[in-house]
Amino acid sequence: MVMEKALFVIQNWELIGNYLLAKYKDHHWLLATLKGLRNGIIYGCKVRFPHALVMVFLFQEGTILQKLQTILRLTRTHATNLAKFVCSYKLCTGFLEQFSGKKSEWHSFVSAFVMGYYVFGENNAVNMQKEVIQQPQRPIFPWFAATVWGLVLWLFEHHKDTLQMSLQKSMTYLYHESEIWTGIRDFLLRNSDRAI
Repeated sequence: MVMEKALFVIQNWELIGNYLLAKYKDHHWLLATLKGLRNGIIYGCKVRFPHALVMVFLFQEGTILQKLQTILRLTRTHATNLAKFVCSYKLCTGFLEQFSGKKSEWHSFVSAFVMGYYVFGENNAVNMQKEVIQQPQRPIFPWFAATVWGLVLWLFEHHKDTLQMSLQKSMTYLYHESEIWTGIRDFLLRNSDRAI
């Protein structure tokens, strides 16, 4: 009985997925949050893996296995952080829009500021690539990260042309293309051809 149900779900996953997307279409912002999580994971892996591969093999000592473990750890950390940020940013902006009844310009800054503080506020090897000056006595880094993320997301949402072109494309993939899908395939597996 359990095997039959599992087989049914496997054979009809697309039909079931499309049904669920249609059923919850009134909660588009929540579904976009989930797709933002997916886009964050994919983009985090796509960007960090090749970078870590080159940097680890060029500049680190150790066995091949140790290097591969480092590459996978760095990729996982970057993808996880980016996915957490995109998901929490979209969730926060969605809540603010639902609460206020309309989209406001300040939502992007406040959401990115708060989530930047919590997700990227830790002063670690991923967030801080090279220490140039001595560490301050007070926790400055979380406030700096929050301010930068708040400003960049506000600029992206409201003054996109002021940002560098590759940053615009990256952020479009993460934040805007996660708003668009036609079915479960382009919700989970790939982005829609309709994507911006």
